[in-house]
Amino acid sequence: MGETTARIVRTMVERYEPPSPADLQLPAEVISYDPGGESTVTVDNADRIVAVDVSGSIAATLVWMGLGDRVVGHDGSTELPELADAPVVTSSGHVIDPEAVLAQEPTLVITDGSIGPQDGFAQLRDAGVAVVYIQDLEGFEGAQERIRQVGAVVGMSARGEALAEDLGLAIAEVTHEVHAIAPGKQEDRLRMAFLYLRGSAGVYYLFAEESGASDLIYALGGIDVAKENGIRGLAPLTDEAVLAANPDVILVMTDGLESVGGVDGLLASKPAIALTAAGENRRFIVMDDRELLGFGPRSADVLDALARAIYAPDAK
Repeated sequence: MGETTARIVRTMVERYEPPSPADLQLPAEVISYDPGGESTVTVDNADRIVAVDVSGSIAATLVWMGLGDRVVGHDGSTELPELADAPVVTSSGHVIDPEAVLAQEPTLVITDGSIGPQDGFAQLRDAGVAVVYIQDLEGFEGAQERIRQVGAVVGMSARGEALAEDLGLAIAEVTHEVHAIAPGKQEDRLRMAFLYLRGSAGVYYLFAEESGASDLIYALGGIDVAKENGIRGLAPLTDEAVLAANPDVILVMTDGLESVGGVDGLLASKPAIALTAAGENRRFIVMDDRELLGFGPRSADVLDALARAIYAPDAK
Protein backbone atom coordinates (compact mmCIF):
# COMPACT_ATOMS: atom_id res chain seq x y z
CA MET A 1 0.00 0.00 0.00
CA GLY A 2 1.04 3.62 -0.32
CA GLU A 3 1.00 6.63 -2.57
CA THR A 4 0.68 5.74 -6.26
CA THR A 5 0.93 8.02 -9.27
CA ALA A 6 -1.51 7.30 -12.09
CA ARG A 7 0.09 7.68 -15.52
CA ILE A 8 -1.53 7.37 -18.92
CA VAL A 9 -0.10 4.35 -20.73
CA ARG A 10 -2.43 3.86 -23.68
CA THR A 11 -4.48 5.93 -26.09
CA MET A 12 -8.07 4.76 -26.41
CA VAL A 13 -9.34 7.38 -28.86
CA GLU A 14 -7.32 8.06 -32.00
CA ARG A 15 -6.86 11.52 -33.48
CA TYR A 16 -8.54 12.37 -36.76
CA GLU A 17 -6.58 13.50 -39.79
CA PRO A 18 -6.70 17.21 -40.66
CA PRO A 19 -9.85 18.02 -42.60
CA SER A 20 -9.98 19.52 -46.05
CA PRO A 21 -11.40 23.04 -46.34
CA ALA A 22 -14.58 21.51 -47.75
CA ASP A 23 -15.07 19.54 -44.52
CA LEU A 24 -15.70 22.72 -42.54
CA GLN A 25 -19.31 23.73 -43.09
CA LEU A 26 -19.03 27.46 -42.50
CA PRO A 27 -20.54 29.88 -41.83
CA ALA A 28 -22.12 28.21 -38.80
CA GLU A 29 -24.70 29.82 -36.56
CA VAL A 30 -24.29 28.46 -33.03
CA ILE A 31 -25.51 29.09 -29.51
CA SER A 32 -22.97 30.80 -27.27
CA TYR A 33 -23.57 29.98 -23.59
CA ASP A 34 -22.38 33.34 -22.28
CA PRO A 35 -22.25 33.72 -18.48
CA GLY A 36 -24.81 36.53 -18.78
CA GLY A 37 -27.20 34.52 -20.94
CA GLU A 38 -27.31 32.66 -24.24
CA SER A 39 -26.65 34.47 -27.49
CA THR A 40 -26.31 33.49 -31.14
CA VAL A 41 -22.94 33.81 -32.84
CA THR A 42 -22.14 33.34 -36.51
CA VAL A 43 -18.74 31.73 -37.13
CA ASP A 44 -17.43 32.57 -40.59
CA ASN A 45 -13.82 31.50 -40.26
CA ALA A 46 -12.07 28.83 -38.15
CA ASP A 47 -8.60 29.20 -39.67
CA ARG A 48 -7.01 30.72 -36.55
CA ILE A 49 -8.49 29.49 -33.28
CA VAL A 50 -7.72 30.43 -29.69
CA ALA A 51 -9.01 27.81 -27.21
CA VAL A 52 -9.09 28.56 -23.49
CA ASP A 53 -10.60 26.77 -20.50
CA VAL A 54 -9.36 25.85 -17.06
CA SER A 55 -8.56 22.22 -17.90
CA GLY A 56 -7.31 22.54 -21.48
CA SER A 57 -10.04 20.24 -22.78
CA ILE A 58 -11.16 22.55 -25.61
CA ALA A 59 -7.70 22.74 -27.17
CA ALA A 60 -7.31 18.98 -26.74
CA THR A 61 -10.64 18.41 -28.47
CA LEU A 62 -9.53 20.51 -31.44
CA VAL A 63 -6.30 18.51 -31.69
CA TRP A 64 -8.20 15.20 -31.62
CA MET A 65 -10.54 16.55 -34.31
CA GLY A 66 -7.54 17.16 -36.57
CA LEU A 67 -7.53 20.93 -36.13
CA GLY A 68 -4.36 21.32 -34.09
CA ASP A 69 -2.65 23.28 -36.84
CA ARG A 70 -5.41 25.90 -36.61
CA VAL A 71 -4.92 26.52 -32.86
CA VAL A 72 -2.85 29.71 -32.57
CA GLY A 73 -3.25 30.25 -28.81
CA HIS A 74 -4.33 28.32 -25.73
CA ASP A 75 -4.60 28.30 -21.95
CA GLY A 76 -1.82 27.45 -19.53
CA SER A 77 -3.31 24.04 -18.74
CA THR A 78 -2.81 22.78 -22.29
CA GLU A 79 0.39 20.78 -22.73
CA LEU A 80 0.26 18.91 -26.03
CA PRO A 81 3.21 18.42 -28.38
CA GLU A 82 1.04 19.43 -31.34
CA LEU A 83 0.58 22.88 -29.77
CA ALA A 84 4.14 23.44 -28.57
CA ASP A 85 4.56 26.41 -30.92
CA ALA A 86 1.22 28.03 -30.05
CA PRO A 87 1.58 30.61 -27.26
CA VAL A 88 -0.18 30.60 -23.91
CA VAL A 89 -2.65 33.51 -23.82
CA THR A 90 -3.64 33.26 -20.16
CA SER A 91 -1.74 34.51 -17.15
CA SER A 92 -1.44 32.88 -13.74
CA GLY A 93 -4.76 32.24 -12.08
CA HIS A 94 -6.45 31.37 -15.38
CA VAL A 95 -6.93 34.95 -16.53
CA ILE A 96 -7.32 35.79 -20.21
CA ASP A 97 -4.84 38.27 -21.70
CA PRO A 98 -6.77 40.04 -24.51
CA GLU A 99 -3.64 41.65 -25.94
CA ALA A 100 -1.88 38.28 -26.18
CA VAL A 101 -4.95 36.84 -27.90
CA LEU A 102 -5.26 39.68 -30.40
CA ALA A 103 -1.54 39.42 -31.19
CA GLN A 104 -2.30 36.01 -32.73
CA GLU A 105 -4.87 37.57 -35.10
CA PRO A 106 -7.51 34.95 -34.28
CA THR A 107 -10.66 34.47 -36.30
CA LEU A 108 -12.36 32.49 -33.51
CA VAL A 109 -12.09 32.17 -29.73
CA ILE A 110 -13.70 29.20 -27.96
CA THR A 111 -14.08 29.13 -24.17
CA ASP A 112 -16.48 27.81 -21.55
CA GLY A 113 -16.68 30.47 -18.84
CA SER A 114 -14.06 28.84 -16.62
CA ILE A 115 -11.53 31.49 -17.68
CA GLY A 116 -12.06 35.17 -16.86
CA PRO A 117 -12.55 38.02 -16.64
CA GLN A 118 -15.58 38.38 -18.88
CA ASP A 119 -14.57 41.94 -19.76
CA GLY A 120 -11.56 40.46 -21.50
CA PHE A 121 -13.73 38.40 -23.82
CA ALA A 122 -16.00 41.41 -24.40
CA GLN A 123 -12.88 43.29 -25.51
CA LEU A 124 -12.17 40.55 -28.05
CA ARG A 125 -15.70 40.77 -29.41
CA ASP A 126 -15.40 44.54 -29.63
CA ALA A 127 -12.29 43.96 -31.74
CA GLY A 128 -14.38 41.92 -34.20
CA VAL A 129 -13.34 38.41 -33.11
CA ALA A 130 -16.03 35.72 -32.96
CA VAL A 131 -16.15 34.51 -29.34
CA VAL A 132 -18.20 31.39 -28.55
CA TYR A 133 -18.84 29.95 -25.10
CA ILE A 134 -19.56 26.25 -25.00
CA GLN A 135 -21.09 24.77 -21.86
CA ASP A 136 -18.82 23.98 -18.93
CA LEU A 137 -19.99 20.40 -18.37
CA GLU A 138 -18.65 17.75 -16.02
CA GLY A 139 -18.49 13.99 -16.18
CA PHE A 140 -18.23 11.59 -19.09
CA GLU A 141 -21.48 12.63 -20.73
CA GLY A 142 -20.38 16.22 -20.35
CA ALA A 143 -17.11 15.41 -22.13
CA GLN A 144 -19.01 13.97 -25.07
CA GLU A 145 -21.40 16.92 -25.27
CA ARG A 146 -18.46 19.34 -25.09
CA ILE A 147 -16.94 17.61 -28.12
CA ARG A 148 -20.22 17.92 -30.01
CA GLN A 149 -20.45 21.61 -29.21
CA VAL A 150 -16.87 22.29 -30.30
CA GLY A 151 -17.56 20.41 -33.53
CA ALA A 152 -20.60 22.57 -34.20
CA VAL A 153 -18.65 25.78 -33.53
CA VAL A 154 -15.98 24.97 -36.13
CA GLY A 155 -18.50 23.74 -38.70
CA MET A 156 -17.69 20.05 -38.22
CA SER A 157 -20.75 18.69 -36.46
CA ALA A 158 -20.44 15.26 -38.08
CA ARG A 159 -16.84 14.84 -36.96
CA GLY A 160 -17.70 16.13 -33.50
CA GLU A 161 -20.46 13.55 -33.21
CA ALA A 162 -18.13 10.79 -34.42
CA LEU A 163 -15.42 11.74 -31.93
CA ALA A 164 -17.98 11.90 -29.12
CA GLU A 165 -19.15 8.39 -30.04
CA ASP A 166 -15.54 7.16 -30.14
CA LEU A 167 -15.01 8.51 -26.64
CA GLY A 168 -18.23 6.98 -25.34
CA LEU A 169 -17.26 3.56 -26.67
CA ALA A 170 -13.77 3.84 -25.18
CA ILE A 171 -15.11 4.81 -21.76
CA ALA A 172 -17.56 1.90 -21.87
CA GLU A 173 -14.75 -0.48 -22.81
CA VAL A 174 -12.49 0.60 -19.95
CA THR A 175 -15.39 0.60 -17.49
CA HIS A 176 -16.25 -2.98 -18.50
CA GLU A 177 -12.62 -4.03 -18.05
CA VAL A 178 -12.41 -2.39 -14.62
CA HIS A 179 -15.69 -3.84 -13.36
CA ALA A 180 -14.50 -7.28 -14.41
CA ILE A 181 -11.65 -7.10 -11.89
CA ALA A 182 -13.24 -4.91 -9.20
CA PRO A 183 -15.11 -6.59 -6.32
CA GLY A 184 -18.61 -7.53 -7.38
CA LYS A 185 -20.33 -7.25 -4.02
CA GLN A 186 -21.25 -3.77 -2.82
CA GLU A 187 -19.79 -4.38 0.63
CA ASP A 188 -16.43 -5.39 -0.86
CA ARG A 189 -15.99 -2.38 -3.14
CA LEU A 190 -13.36 0.20 -2.36
CA ARG A 191 -14.64 3.35 -0.71
CA MET A 192 -13.19 6.29 -2.61
CA ALA A 193 -12.97 10.03 -2.02
CA PHE A 194 -11.77 12.81 -4.31
CA LEU A 195 -10.02 15.66 -2.49
CA TYR A 196 -9.36 19.10 -3.97
CA LEU A 197 -6.45 20.74 -2.17
CA ARG A 198 -4.85 24.18 -2.38
CA GLY A 199 -2.70 24.50 0.69
CA SER A 200 -1.51 28.06 0.06
CA ALA A 201 -5.14 29.22 0.11
CA GLY A 202 -6.23 26.89 2.89
CA VAL A 203 -8.65 25.16 0.53
CA TYR A 204 -9.63 21.58 1.37
CA TYR A 205 -12.72 20.18 -0.38
CA LEU A 206 -14.47 16.90 -0.95
CA PHE A 207 -15.66 16.60 -4.54
CA ALA A 208 -18.80 14.62 -5.29
CA GLU A 209 -21.61 14.06 -7.76
CA GLU A 210 -21.90 17.37 -9.63
CA SER A 211 -18.12 17.78 -9.95
CA GLY A 212 -17.70 14.71 -12.16
CA ALA A 213 -15.87 12.81 -9.42
CA SER A 214 -18.78 10.40 -9.03
CA ASP A 215 -18.51 9.40 -12.68
CA LEU A 216 -14.88 8.45 -12.18
CA ILE A 217 -15.46 6.59 -8.95
CA TYR A 218 -18.39 4.58 -10.33
CA ALA A 219 -16.42 3.66 -13.45
CA LEU A 220 -13.54 2.60 -11.18
CA GLY A 221 -15.85 0.14 -9.45
CA GLY A 222 -15.79 2.09 -6.21
CA ILE A 223 -18.22 3.68 -3.78
CA ASP A 224 -18.33 7.48 -3.80
CA VAL A 225 -18.21 8.18 -0.07
CA ALA A 226 -19.03 11.88 -0.53
CA LYS A 227 -22.21 11.06 -2.42
CA GLU A 228 -23.02 8.37 0.15
CA ASN A 229 -22.90 11.07 2.82
CA GLY A 230 -25.23 13.40 0.92
CA ILE A 231 -22.62 15.73 -0.56
CA ARG A 232 -23.39 17.21 -3.95
CA GLY A 233 -20.86 19.17 -5.95
CA LEU A 234 -18.22 20.02 -3.39
CA ALA A 235 -18.09 20.58 0.36
CA PRO A 236 -15.47 21.78 2.84
CA LEU A 237 -13.33 18.95 4.16
CA THR A 238 -14.25 18.80 7.85
CA ASP A 239 -13.04 16.24 10.36
CA GLU A 240 -16.60 15.02 10.75
CA ALA A 241 -17.03 14.54 6.99
CA VAL A 242 -13.74 12.68 6.69
CA LEU A 243 -14.43 10.32 9.57
CA ALA A 244 -17.97 9.65 8.39
CA ALA A 245 -16.73 8.90 4.86
CA ASN A 246 -13.78 6.73 6.00
CA PRO A 247 -12.42 6.16 2.45
CA ASP A 248 -10.16 3.25 1.54
CA VAL A 249 -8.68 5.23 -1.35
CA ILE A 250 -8.21 8.97 -1.82
CA LEU A 251 -7.85 10.51 -5.28
CA VAL A 252 -5.97 13.80 -5.46
CA MET A 253 -4.30 16.07 -8.01
CA THR A 254 -0.51 16.30 -8.13
CA ASP A 255 -0.24 20.06 -7.62
CA GLY A 256 -2.84 19.95 -4.88
CA LEU A 257 -0.94 17.32 -2.92
CA GLU A 258 2.32 19.21 -3.37
CA SER A 259 0.65 22.40 -2.11
CA VAL A 260 0.01 20.78 1.28
CA GLY A 261 3.46 19.25 1.62
CA GLY A 262 2.74 15.84 0.16
CA VAL A 263 1.08 12.98 2.01
CA ASP A 264 2.97 13.71 5.22
CA GLY A 265 1.93 17.35 5.14
CA LEU A 266 -1.68 16.46 4.43
CA LEU A 267 -1.87 13.98 7.30
CA ALA A 268 -0.23 16.48 9.63
CA SER A 269 -2.59 19.31 8.68
CA LYS A 270 -5.68 17.08 8.65
CA PRO A 271 -5.16 14.45 11.36
CA ALA A 272 -8.65 13.07 10.80
CA ILE A 273 -7.52 11.75 7.40
CA ALA A 274 -4.82 9.75 9.17
CA LEU A 275 -7.57 7.92 11.06
CA THR A 276 -9.27 6.70 7.89
CA ALA A 277 -8.41 3.44 6.14
CA ALA A 278 -6.80 5.44 3.30
CA GLY A 279 -4.73 7.47 5.74
CA GLU A 280 -3.59 4.47 7.76
CA ASN A 281 -2.47 2.68 4.60
CA ARG A 282 -1.29 5.86 2.83
CA ARG A 283 -3.51 4.80 -0.06
CA PHE A 284 -3.44 7.94 -2.20
CA ILE A 285 -3.84 7.90 -5.98
CA VAL A 286 -2.18 10.97 -7.47
CA MET A 287 -2.65 12.27 -11.01
CA ASP A 288 -1.64 15.36 -12.95
CA ASP A 289 -4.01 18.30 -12.52
CA ARG A 290 -4.37 18.70 -16.29
CA GLU A 291 -5.64 15.15 -16.67
CA LEU A 292 -7.65 14.30 -13.59
CA LEU A 293 -11.20 15.67 -13.96
CA GLY A 294 -10.28 17.33 -17.25
CA PHE A 295 -12.95 15.26 -19.03
CA GLY A 296 -11.64 15.80 -22.53
CA PRO A 297 -10.91 13.34 -25.35
CA ARG A 298 -8.47 11.49 -23.07
CA SER A 299 -11.13 10.67 -20.47
CA ALA A 300 -10.93 6.94 -21.19
CA ASP A 301 -7.12 7.06 -20.93
CA VAL A 302 -7.39 8.81 -17.56
CA LEU A 303 -9.86 6.20 -16.32
CA ASP A 304 -7.55 3.41 -17.48
CA ALA A 305 -4.57 5.02 -15.71
CA LEU A 306 -6.48 5.42 -12.45
CA ALA A 307 -7.69 1.82 -12.58
CA ARG A 308 -4.14 0.54 -13.06
CA ALA A 309 -2.92 2.65 -10.14
CA ILE A 310 -5.69 1.34 -7.89
CA TYR A 311 -5.86 -2.35 -8.83
CA ALA A 312 -2.39 -3.08 -10.24
CA PRO A 313 -0.01 -0.47 -8.78
CA ASP A 314 3.06 -2.69 -9.22
CA ALA A 315 2.35 -3.69 -12.81
CA LYS A 316 4.78 -2.48 -15.46
